[in-house]
Amino acid sequence: MLAHMITVEFAPALQRHVACAPQLVQPGSLKHVLLSALEAAPPLRHYVLDDQLQIRKHVAVFVNSEMHVQRHDLTRPLQSGDKVLVIQCLTGG
Repeated sequence: MLAHMITVEFAPALQRHVACAPQLVQPGSLKHVLLSALEAAPPLRHYVLDDQLQIRKHVAVFVNSEMHVQRHDLTRPLQSGDKVLVIQCLTGG
């Protein structure tokens, strides 16, 4: 069964706000995968997605080590075995 799942991890910079262990979720669109993983830590959703369910400006999502650059389009289909990493981008100087 685990081979048919997608792994979603949240980087430590996000977990300092809300702890969330890596999640195994069913395949589907990137939106479905993120929302499913965020069910384990509902307060974390506010840090990752905005009110329109788009990836926030200072968050980056990687699928299989490739950055998903279209933060407003989460229709990308994910398949069994894919790995998603959600990180908080750091800015400033």
